[in-house]
Amino acid sequence: MTGLDSSPVEPAALDLPPLTEQTRLEAREIIARYPVARSALLPMLHLVQSVQGYVSPEGVTFCAEELGLTKAEVGAVATFYTMYKRRPTGRHLVSVCTNTLCSVLGGQRIMDALSDDLGVHHDETTADGSITLEHAECLAACDYAPVVTVDYEFYDQQDVESARELVAALRRGEKPLPTRGAPLTDFKGISRQLAGFSQHPDAGAARAAVDHPGEYGPTLVGLRLAEERGESAPAMPRSASSSSSARAAEAAGVESAKRGEPEPSGRDTGRRGTGTDTPAGQEPGTGGQGPATPPPSAPAPGKA
Repeated sequence: MTGLDSSPVEPAALDLPPLTEQTRLEAREIIARYPVARSALLPMLHLVQSVQGYVSPEGVTFCAEELGLTKAEVGAVATFYTMYKRRPTGRHLVSVCTNTLCSVLGGQRIMDALSDDLGVHHDETTADGSITLEHAECLAACDYAPVVTVDYEFYDQQDVESARELVAALRRGEKPLPTRGAPLTDFKGISRQLAGFSQHPDAGAARAAVDHPGEYGPTLVGLRLAEERGESAPAMPRSASSSSSARAAEAAGVESAKRGEPEPSGRDTGRRGTGTDTPAGQEPGTGGQGPATPPPSAPAPGKA
């Protein structure tokens, strides 16, 4: 199997943990959550990673068998999304945001420093199997830039030295607390959670992880300033007649949808005038098909 960037999925290692009957039972538990079996593929791939550390050829076959898909169909999904790994992953996955804001504030310097320290580049794993390093296009935390995640948990406002200290601690077997979010586990643990299963030993531990305190200062600073200054967003102007008619049309649409009827007249679907209803082959300028028929109000081409 080959991914979109022509990077092959590596063969299974000799010491790869097997996908057991328990894994198969859990996969079927995932499938039972969905009205259509193939919808379970994404969490099933995470389940495979939680056991084997990546989506192995055995894992692809396993998913295909359970879902009634071809291995090509499973492989197409497994090689499309970057959260599914194509080669064995380290105990921890360290992701460094190198997108615009993080890069400007030092993200690329962090990535370069960690790469030099670890002796690996993007999507490579250290010889001791402790760390897989990758650059990330965006970690959706611009207000905390530069950002590093470990197993998708956030370590905010990093610099070269703090990132080096974080990775050194991980390699010693320590698990520094993330800036916000649940306490750190490891890549296999978070993969199990993404498959929809708890990675915690009991309900109390799971609640403690969910409720773990974090530092949210950069995100909340705008709200706090607005409260101090007595500021609020202006109300959206709406006329009583238009809002009531819109609610009536929406209610009528819901009722007709329940009965399988067409949309009621007068309901605005928001698609008018966008060209979405133009019949195929009648778009203006379509090669070899000629111009579209002009509207009745416009003169025909070549006529005054």
